Amino acid sequence: MSTQNLPQSHERTADRPRRKPRVAVVFGGRSSEHGISVVTAGAVLRAIDRTKYDVLPIGITREGRWALTADEPDRMAITDRVVPAVEELAESTEGGVVLPVDPASREVVYSEPGSVSKTLGEIDVVFPVLHGPYGEDGTLQGLLELSGVPYVGAGVLASAVGQDKEYMKRVFTSFGLKVGPYVVIRPREWEQDPAAARKKIVDLAGDHGWPLFVKPARAGSSIGITKVDDLSGLDEAIAEAQFHDPKIIVEAALVGREIECGVLEFEDGPRASVPAEIPPAQSHSFYDFEAKYIDSAAGIVPAPLTPEETARVQRLAVEAFEAASCEGLVRADFFLTEEGEFVINEINTMPGFTPISMYPRMWEESGVSYTELVDRLLQAALRRRTGLR
Repeated sequence: MSTQNLPQSHERTADRPRRKPRVAVVFGGRSSEHGISVVTAGAVLRAIDRTKYDVLPIGITREGRWALTADEPDRMAITDRVVPAVEELAESTEGGVVLPVDPASREVVYSEPGSVSKTLGEIDVVFPVLHGPYGEDGTLQGLLELSGVPYVGAGVLASAVGQDKEYMKRVFTSFGLKVGPYVVIRPREWEQDPAAARKKIVDLAGDHGWPLFVKPARAGSSIGITKVDDLSGLDEAIAEAQFHDPKIIVEAALVGREIECGVLEFEDGPRASVPAEIPPAQSHSFYDFEAKYIDSAAGIVPAPLTPEETARVQRLAVEAFEAASCEGLVRADFFLTEEGEFVINEINTMPGFTPISMYPRMWEESGVSYTELVDRLLQAALRRRTGLR
């Protein structure tokens, strides 16, 4: 591959003004949410103000190779119900991008087998739009902390808590936030005594009734989730969840309305957006992956709530943000029960940013356009000091 068209360093010299901040948009990754991450990256690349920022797109393949990719957002869309992949966008099938691990340098290097490595210049901030394990769960955030590079979104702890549904619920409970009934099945439990593990789930159904939702404990985008109406579908649902994560969580169904609320870090602290409601999907048994991304089930923005209910869920969303020590952004998902109580289901520390995603839609309804939203996230990351904070 020729390197003549690769991005080059734009350092300041005595007769040249300071360069624009360079944003590395990192996307793709090794999780089952790879394709949705690519779609999200396309939307973010399209929205970044190129008069204010230089952009370096970096895709991570399903195998974990960091690839220099084309800056072509139009190729990062779902086409004919098929999600895109980094491999289709990579400039080379072998070349790799290496981030610095030395906090004294933010130089990004590109190399190919048999070729001299090429310096792509410094990066000032990373916008990681990876979803799921190996990107949204604190792993990438830890690498960036070691590198001393600022990044958009939650830090190591909050990212890990936001990815693991068990510990997320434990944190929320400790801060007085209401969560629904659940049990967790760890890999060792299932391997050593599947009958006892299965009994835990059956006991949950005995206490709270069917249906149950069987989920990977550390996945998102509703991937790997099965709604189980009786005992006959349980083992198949467990196998599906374990395909994505050996640790699973099983939740009792809550009767109520699904309400979401966005939180965004402003200069004076986190603020909540207007909430949205996810109505029951007519062609799906619940708001699953296809309903979210393929069939584009429409949410209602703003949610038809009373002023008191709106203020309450906004307050709870900010409390969840603070409880998990989040930074930058969060989408908080709740159930509004028939008794009028908000029960938090989960948070997403890097929610979907696709054109149909609820997080940007809620903020647009709140008066923050998509472009302004991306800019605010980048500015918040650039303001934040690296290291312990």
